[in-house]
Amino acid sequence: MVTRRNFLTGAGTGALALGAGVVSRIAAAAIPEAALQSSAATQAPLSPPNGRPYNPVVTLNGWTLPWRMKDGWKEFHLVAEPVVREIAPGMQANLWGYNGQSPGPTIEAVEGDKVRIFVTNKLPEHTTIHWHGQRLANGMDGVGGLTQSHIKPGQTYVYEFQLRRAGTFMYHPHADEMVQMAMGMMGFFVVHPKDPKLMRVDRDFCFLLNAYDIDPGAYTPKVNTMLDFNLWTWNSRAFPGIDPLVVRTNDRVRIRVGNLTMTNHPIHLHGHEFEVTGTDGGWVPKSARWPEVTTDIAVGQMRAVEFIANEPGDWAFHCHKSHHTMNAMGHSVPTMIGVEQRDLADRIGKLLPDYMAMGSKGMADMGEMEMPLPDNTLPMMTGQGPFGAMEMGGMFSTVKVRDDVSPGDYKDPGWFKHPPGTVAQRWDAPAPAAVQAPANPSSNTANPTLLNLKRGGTRHEH
Repeated sequence: MVTRRNFLTGAGTGALALGAGVVSRIAAAAIPEAALQSSAATQAPLSPPNGRPYNPVVTLNGWTLPWRMKDGWKEFHLVAEPVVREIAPGMQANLWGYNGQSPGPTIEAVEGDKVRIFVTNKLPEHTTIHWHGQRLANGMDGVGGLTQSHIKPGQTYVYEFQLRRAGTFMYHPHADEMVQMAMGMMGFFVVHPKDPKLMRVDRDFCFLLNAYDIDPGAYTPKVNTMLDFNLWTWNSRAFPGIDPLVVRTNDRVRIRVGNLTMTNHPIHLHGHEFEVTGTDGGWVPKSARWPEVTTDIAVGQMRAVEFIANEPGDWAFHCHKSHHTMNAMGHSVPTMIGVEQRDLADRIGKLLPDYMAMGSKGMADMGEMEMPLPDNTLPMMTGQGPFGAMEMGGMFSTVKVRDDVSPGDYKDPGWFKHPPGTVAQRWDAPAPAAVQAPANPSSNTANPTLLNLKRGGTRHEH
């Protein structure tokens, strides 16, 4: 639920700053209140109550930041602060974010809008905000020490700029960046075209790729990790905590994905082909697009993909790096495939009654095991579908295409009801007879020229 609270009350003794100047308490009182979101569920799109019209986005497991209009400016208020984020049911993390969540709320506006964004710092250290991909005055770019002074704890700064082009952008700190981004400080910034009919789609989703290294039983990420993350998330959620993307059959669907992790992610959609229609540099001309089912999103990049949802069903949508669809991975766990463990398990079980041998035949059993876990962690493979264990985690969700979904309805419709005869099933009859492969005409036995060469003959070129 979105509520409002005034973060200026008791914000500390630091000076409140507008640009480079200090303002009085009277001026500070004019700052809009900051909206707060506590739910990790996907919120309904925020239809614009004023200003230019646009077709709003849906932030997966997130929300859009409300604003107010004042003297022709669209005013937002972001609060950088420690937050508690549910990664998935059964696990929470102590993160840093904005307005109660990590990632922060999506900012939506229209090309040509003048935006004024107040940023209040409730972190234990200084911060800034960089508007990733935006064209703006150099002093509004948000690089601490280079383009502005740092926002100290208790201070509020304001950023003012006009949105010069439509597209999908991000925001994140450029101050103690390794720590603050590893703690979850980031958000989406969507700038809609002036013409709401331009690049129009029926459903428009967005989310950020992020990753954490949190030991089982711990709550706070290791900020010095560079590669060996154990939680791969979309908008700081891991499967089965990631909501499905619900669409109506034959909807034109756009999915905007931004990558602020430390590695690339090949994002793959089942059952449909899509085109990449946008990057953080802008829209891709139609003449430069081609059909794909997977697009690789590198560090710091954004990709918008579009497709017609014309195949009903529950279609997997995930990162195609297999270890990114798992949770709480133990990178030092040895491979035990082919190792007989029964005698060893009996002996260890006398010392550790809950010990379970696993991995000698692969890891599939872990998808159904009810094994003890440390507090505040997730199974490495989890999730139950209509046919049993799904053996997934991390960066995984589903696109649920249905005939009976109403416009504007994003509720989970449940599992797909397959028409009779359309589900793969066990074959109990005798297996088909093996088919003899035809002789290869280019093999040595059928090629007189090659046979002659092998016998010492000479090949003549004509």
